[in-house]
Amino acid sequence: MPVTADLLDAARAAPGFMPDDEGTALYEAARAVAVPGPLLEVGSWMGRSALYLAAAARETGRQVVTVDHHRGSEEHQPGWEYHDPTLVDPAVGLLDTLPRFRRTIADAGAEDVVIAVVARSEVLAPLWATPLALLFLDGSHTEESARRDQDAWVAKLAVGGTLAIHDVFPDPADGGQAPYGVYRRVVASGEFTELPGTGSLRLLGRTSSPR
Repeated sequence: MPVTADLLDAARAAPGFMPDDEGTALYEAARAVAVPGPLLEVGSWMGRSALYLAAAARETGRQVVTVDHHRGSEEHQPGWEYHDPTLVDPAVGLLDTLPRFRRTIADAGAEDVVIAVVARSEVLAPLWATPLALLFLDGSHTEESARRDQDAWVAKLAVGGTLAIHDVFPDPADGGQAPYGVYRRVVASGEFTELPGTGSLRLLGRTSSPR
């Protein structure tokens, strides 16, 4: 489908940190989910992963909901490795990636399938009642915030749905351990079965309701 190919090309060209093989795996996982419901990602940055999900959503008649406060994670703040001063809103002195995110989605022609919610994930979660077909966790990677996202959202994934977790590195030398901790806790719950992943992207299918 040419429109889907265009969205995948736009995802590859968009600013962000997700390698294409992992983004393509996320797209394939979202396209393969059989249960009804939207696709929801926690952590959007400038929209790259949202476009991989949008390609799957367009093929399957779904919507993508992105949840991000758009103030950046810890590593994006002044003095940290990934800080970009051009993203700071001078009026408030804080990062604001929302304009760049909206431009990414608009330039790709994906505004019809991507719904952006500007909020902290734990603030939105208590208001959310629709079972999710796919949940993609890629928010802030501190232990506290990663656990908070897990506690807020994993229970909202439908049986038969897919949980995707990004930046899972079993070896501390390769990256932070917070997403790996989420992955291990989810596996230990006994509610999921592991699906083939790619790189640092782990995929798990929900097989039973939360206990």
